[in-house]
Amino acid sequence: MVNTMRAVILKSHGPAEGLVLGTSPLPEVGPEQVLIKVRAASVNRPDIMQREGNYPPPPGESEILGLEVAGTVAPVGKEVTNWRVGDRVMALIGGGGYAEYALAHAGHMMHIPAVLDFHQAACVCETYITAYLNLFMLGGLSAGQFALVHGGGGGVTTAAIQLSQVLIDEPRLIVTASTGKVERVRAQGVLHVVDYQTTDFVDAVHEITDGRGVDLILDHIGADYLSRNMRALAVSGKMVLIGVMGGVKAELHLAQLLVKRQQILGSVLRPRPIPEKARIISMFAAAVLPHFAQGNMVPLIHSVFPLAEAAEAHRLMESSGHFGKIVLDID
Repeated sequence: MVNTMRAVILKSHGPAEGLVLGTSPLPEVGPEQVLIKVRAASVNRPDIMQREGNYPPPPGESEILGLEVAGTVAPVGKEVTNWRVGDRVMALIGGGGYAEYALAHAGHMMHIPAVLDFHQAACVCETYITAYLNLFMLGGLSAGQFALVHGGGGGVTTAAIQLSQVLIDEPRLIVTASTGKVERVRAQGVLHVVDYQTTDFVDAVHEITDGRGVDLILDHIGADYLSRNMRALAVSGKMVLIGVMGGVKAELHLAQLLVKRQQILGSVLRPRPIPEKARIISMFAAAVLPHFAQGNMVPLIHSVFPLAEAAEAHRLMESSGHFGKIVLDID
């Protein structure tokens, strides 16, 4: 095997122009790691943050962007016994996805169901696991509860919609979306879609829930939505914060939080310890992979770009003009 590979190199933090196609040394495989020959990788909001200099990779992880990949197993570490060269796999990685080869911890990989191609499989690990972790494992979403999810059309939100439909009988999901995406979100089977550009989502939530509020909120906006999220949240409700696109600082009405017995949980997947991520992935695989295998869910892909056009893929994500996932084809 050659000792270099094609990869998207971040020449400078800032605009997408800093992403250029170049070469990088082939990663060295550790004892408990697997080298994946990448066929496809997806673009996620954290990639934008890392490019801008606001989200460095965890210690020991690749400086190359990319948090989820799909491909085939190349060499495996000497202590890896459950993967074989040539296996079709999808993996959650700490970095390195925008390249011909990427390292994954053996416990952070899953077999690709036969019904999924590499482009689709590259959309599973970061977004679907994020949605599953925060809606179900942390949020405890169950039948009969209302959940509010912001950002209809984004990868995590489309994953959340699909997961709620296969894991809960008659899910009660309320999704906010821009005017141009409302009908497309509704077409995904969501009964309650709120146009946040023309309607106050708090008013809409209270109307839909007969004034009770929602049991769970999945939010990636942060400061700009904090006050309204808390007013939309029911007594004993939970808000899981997974992003801060709308700012990092806001005032919180603590008395209201106390009286309504509400909870705010912060949740990020990437920096979690290796064993903890392996446990999450194992639980996800048991609960969700059968639904992919049976064709009950298919990742929604908006666009596929060649690796050399990673900068253009980033511009599309920053424009919020996409509906579903943006994928990089490595071949």
